[in-house]
Amino acid sequence: MARIRVLVVDDHRIFAESLAAALAAEQDVEVSAAGSGPAALRALERAAAEGRRFDVLLIDADLGTVVQDGGVSGQLRGPAHGSVHEGGGPGEGAVDGISLVAGVRSAHPAVRTVVLAERDDPRRAAAALQAGAGGWVAKDCSLSRLLAVIRGVLRDETHLPPALLTGVLRELTAARKHRTESERLVESLTPREREVLRCMVAGLGRKAVAERLYLSPHTVRTHMQNVLGKLGVHSTLAAVALARRAGVGPVDLTGSVVERGGQLA
Repeated sequence: MARIRVLVVDDHRIFAESLAAALAAEQDVEVSAAGSGPAALRALERAAAEGRRFDVLLIDADLGTVVQDGGVSGQLRGPAHGSVHEGGGPGEGAVDGISLVAGVRSAHPAVRTVVLAERDDPRRAAAALQAGAGGWVAKDCSLSRLLAVIRGVLRDETHLPPALLTGVLRELTAARKHRTESERLVESLTPREREVLRCMVAGLGRKAVAERLYLSPHTVRTHMQNVLGKLGVHSTLAAVALARRAGVGPVDLTGSVVERGGQLA
């Protein structure tokens, strides 16, 4: 019988240990646990290198929002099938649950993720689904329900509590509308302004943008002001957020954006 390899990611040690023990009682489930986002990513990399990749991650929605004194450290040895809890060092819990979902989807697309939450929150549940999660489950659900979700996401099913469906659909519809509006605003920029925006998304300051595009700092300042005005925002941070909603990525910092005398204007 092929076992389902599950990684519990939660910075509350007692909860993670208890959940791992309960899941490990199932004959076809093998469980490990990690106490932070970075620890989870290390576990994924090590498992992949050993040819024993995880199938499902159960990720705390509030991961990293509460830092325990001294962090979580050491190893917790669980029952039957072996459950090891890897704690993160101080400061490692800074990766929140939904960001970890997105990171796992990017680096390990074959691994399914389920978010465990203490409360129903349509906005965050929608964000989790957009990040790549296959399910959103209440922490106080029954073990049989959680096992059904684990097995379901391995069949590419999406699982949400019935009470959240309407709210999540509303949030996803609103997000799609905002993305469409953001795309329309970005399309109003000139090619040069879009290139400046991509530099802003990459975190480059005015001087760095000027050097990269062979422009004077004054000209770059004018372009940045035009970008903010056309996007209808008042700060670089807001412009970057809108650009990301529109699917605008950062400029490639490994190569040149434009040669001197290029066609962009």
